[in-house]
Amino acid sequence: MESPFSTTFHNFVSTVVSAADVVAISVDYGLFPDRPIPACYDDSWAAIQWVSAHKDCNGPEAWLNEYADLNRVFIGGDSAGGNITHELLTRVGSIGLSGVRVERAVLVHPYFGGAADDDAMWMYMCPENEGLYDRRIRPTAEDLGRVGCEKLLVFVAEKDHLYEAGKRYVEELGKSGWGGSVEMVETMGETHCFHLFKPNTHKAVDLVNKFIYFIKYK
Repeated sequence: MESPFSTTFHNFVSTVVSAADVVAISVDYGLFPDRPIPACYDDSWAAIQWVSAHKDCNGPEAWLNEYADLNRVFIGGDSAGGNITHELLTRVGSIGLSGVRVERAVLVHPYFGGAADDDAMWMYMCPENEGLYDRRIRPTAEDLGRVGCEKLLVFVAEKDHLYEAGKRYVEELGKSGWGGSVEMVETMGETHCFHLFKPNTHKAVDLVNKFIYFIKYK
C-alpha cells in the first residue's frame, strides 16, 4: 500500500543500511487496482534478476558493481513484503538465480492468510486466485521445502491479526524438510508493523536491532 518513496519505509531501510553496512534495493512493485496480483511477485522477481545482472561487476548500476557482494544477498519485507519474500525464496530454490547466493531472509509480520477479511481482500486483489488454499497465501510443504536461502528470521507480534499465521509458517517450515535454519522472534503486547509507526519505542528499537544483527553477524 506504500512505496519505496514513503518516508516511513525509507527511514527504516536507511537505518538498516547504515547500521548493517549493506547496500539495499527497495522494490517499487505494481499495486492493485492498476496492476492486480501477481504483479507484486513478478515485479519483485524482475528486480532480483536485475540485481543478478551485476554478478560480473558489469551491470547497469555502477554502485552495485562497485559495492555489492552477490555472494551474500539478503531478501526481506514486512506484511505483504514478507509474503513476497517467501515467493521469491521459492523461486530462487526452484528456478535458481545465476551468480547470486541468497544467504538469508527476514520476514516481519508476514501475511499468510488466516483472517477472513484479509483473505477476502487478497482474493479480490488476485482475480486468478486458487481459493483460500492458494499456495501463495497458504504455502504447501513442497513450497516450504524449497525455500532458497540458508537462514531465515521471522518476526511475529502478539496482538497482530497475522500472529498465528506467522507462527504456523515457522512451524510448518520446520516440518518441511528444508535444510536451512529458522528463528522466530515474538514481540508481546504489540500490533502489526508497530516498529514502523512507533520507531522510537523500546520494543521497536529492539526489533530493528535484531534485524540488523541477523544480517550483519549471525
